[in-house]
Amino acid sequence: MKIRVVSSKEEIENLDENEEIVHLAFRPSNTDIFSLVMKCPNLKALHIPSSYKRTISSSAKMFLDMQGIGLLEGDVWGHRKDINEYSEVSKNVYKRIKDLKESGVSDEDIVDRMVKETRLSEDFIQFLMKQQESPETPKATVSK
Repeated sequence: MKIRVVSSKEEIENLDENEEIVHLAFRPSNTDIFSLVMKCPNLKALHIPSSYKRTISSSAKMFLDMQGIGLLEGDVWGHRKDINEYSEVSKNVYKRIKDLKESGVSDEDIVDRMVKETRLSEDFIQFLMKQQESPETPKATVSK
């Protein structure tokens, strides 16, 4: 899964309308979030650092929820945007989740293990698990 990394408000206008997951590396305003959703109608999740997530207004959260767009917290560790504008979730992460599920590990334990193994956030792991269960679903919501 590719995550489009956006470093500034100005980049929103240049996004491909087919983007599904966008990481905002800046503190977004309500207008930025609205513009992003209008520019990318297929958006499934908005990924932002935890310090920025705490400052998102309740109206923006409600708007995202009404659109069926997950608000995920986390960073894109070690990503260099000057080399590639996308960060990618390794196929090994999906394989590990699948293997744990097939071994009968509970969803909660899978999330706990994957958070420790991957440094991805809890809600992002939950999002990936939902995507694995129903990849044909056009929009997925993540609650936390």
